[in-house]
Amino acid sequence: MHSRIQEIRDLPLFATTSDEAFQTLTRGAYVQNFPTHAELITEGESADFLHIIISGCVELFSAWQGRETTMSFHGPDATFILAATIKDRPYLMSARTIEKSRIIMIPSEDVRAVFETDPDFAKSIVTELAGCYRGVIKASKNIKLRSSTERIANYLLKSYNALGKPKDFTLELEKRRIAALLGMTPENLSRGFAVLKEKGVSVRGQTVRITDPEGLAKFAKPNRLIDSW
Repeated sequence: MHSRIQEIRDLPLFATTSDEAFQTLTRGAYVQNFPTHAELITEGESADFLHIIISGCVELFSAWQGRETTMSFHGPDATFILAATIKDRPYLMSARTIEKSRIIMIPSEDVRAVFETDPDFAKSIVTELAGCYRGVIKASKNIKLRSSTERIANYLLKSYNALGKPKDFTLELEKRRIAALLGMTPENLSRGFAVLKEKGVSVRGQTVRITDPEGLAKFAKPNRLIDSW
């Protein structure tokens, strides 16, 4: 159990929390392993726990009138859904694993209690929420200010650079999830891939080859006020 508590203590969110406050936070916390495609929370339900990803990947999504869309993806050290926990409001999104994941679950009532009494923890919470807010603004700007093909180009360019500019790379997400994340249908994604052939992009299945990264970047026009690196 000590090793599990240390896993929590080492996370940036809790680095400056006092020992007393940290004990309050972790007295009801536990770490759980989840298989792929496990639903973790459902939108509309009470925010009983703050979830923190130790390993794996989690998709946040929402559904309405038979339609479903991806909102975001999160990896190790990310929290979800912090705002609902602090505000004591229902979840606005659902969450599920897209690969085997290890998740810390901390009772929301303990998070709120320490938020009220520990200034250092409160500062960490505000910093985390500020980062989430800026991420939402960037995602909104990406969808509202760029064409679908420009969004695809920037997504591919970001993946290409993050992986060390390989000759070929594999899309980490299914195409339908990429389409939802970028605010388009799978059909629009396929059409966008076809348009980007003239920019040196070749897509076969999940494998992508970019033969003219400079030309793709010139078309995509990545911007630090929209894109995250």
